[in-house]
Amino acid sequence: MSQGPRSGLYAVSSALLAMSSQLEVRDVLKTIVASARDLLDAEYAALGVPDDHGGFAQFVVDGVSDEQWKAIGPLPRQHGILAAMLQKAEPERLADVREDPRFEGWPAAHPDMSDFLGLPIRYGDETLGALFLANKNCAKPEGGCGFDEDDEELLSILAQHAAIALTNARLYERSRELTIAEERSRLAHELHDAVSQKLFSLRLTAQAATALVDRDPVRAKGELQQVAALAAEAADELRAAVVELRPAALDEDGLVATLRTHIQVLDRAHSARVTFESAGVRALPAAQEEAMLRVAQEALHNALRHAAADHVAVTLERRGPGAVLRVTDDGRGFDPRATRRAGRHLGLVSMRDRAGGVGGRLTVASEPGKGTTIEMEVPGG
Repeated sequence: MSQGPRSGLYAVSSALLAMSSQLEVRDVLKTIVASARDLLDAEYAALGVPDDHGGFAQFVVDGVSDEQWKAIGPLPRQHGILAAMLQKAEPERLADVREDPRFEGWPAAHPDMSDFLGLPIRYGDETLGALFLANKNCAKPEGGCGFDEDDEELLSILAQHAAIALTNARLYERSRELTIAEERSRLAHELHDAVSQKLFSLRLTAQAATALVDRDPVRAKGELQQVAALAAEAADELRAAVVELRPAALDEDGLVATLRTHIQVLDRAHSARVTFESAGVRALPAAQEEAMLRVAQEALHNALRHAAADHVAVTLERRGPGAVLRVTDDGRGFDPRATRRAGRHLGLVSMRDRAGGVGGRLTVASEPGKGTTIEMEVPGG
């Protein structure tokens, strides 16, 4: 008997430590769901974070495979039992969720669920999300729920700590975003001051050369030489600024970690599902890593802003000494052969320039109504 409480306490402690050790919001959500499902021995667990438009900004599940999740379709709306969990402060325990009058059904690919335990995750007066568990792995009493009062109490404790962990993660991300914004503002200010002075001098010197070219060609030649020198200095200032604007995370974390973090942020910020997979990629020359990051950002922007995609998949994998980046969306697509104008609009020219500038190549495959795949390969070093 003594082993039970000790092992239970250890499991709870491990779950709370796992939640508090995460800094990314998405990682915190996944840890909360996995911990709840494991601690209460449920077949399924989910956590929904509401948006301001009647849907969910994020919806994390555990116990459902990627294939099942894809087949289920779009994220659920805030209705029925899900809405009730967001609107009321107390837990909800049901013997069969399907028999509840608020139940409104689920998609054909959705797994079958019966006994149910759910409650909101609250921090002060704010509802941060709702946590749900279904199908307790135990023998259920006739007509009763597999989840009991002890499960309800344990989930309430977990939810309180989840609220703290989730709030801390949000504060961390906001702090990081503010730091990035401040740094960009500083660099923009310095760039404006330095380059503006050079360009002002360049314009005055060019005007002087124009006035002298007929009556004093020798002096005009000197002024033109000064124009060339000022132009070179301005180019150097710009080049230095571009180098400084290279994402710091690339130097600190490398391409794989930087892409993963960027994609996690996009996945949280958009209704579309954005995923990332990487396999066997080695460190690449700095210029190639930056080019791949910029191309990925441009392709993701197109998919999320212009293509009306529901799912965007980013993969990065090793190919010989180099790597291949692939960004695939299930959006509206376009005809690459008939869209020179659209190509400029979608940044395809700049993406090809970036790829070519580091010895790589860029290919675009798309058809109207069939999504788009942008692939960039670099040779490595």
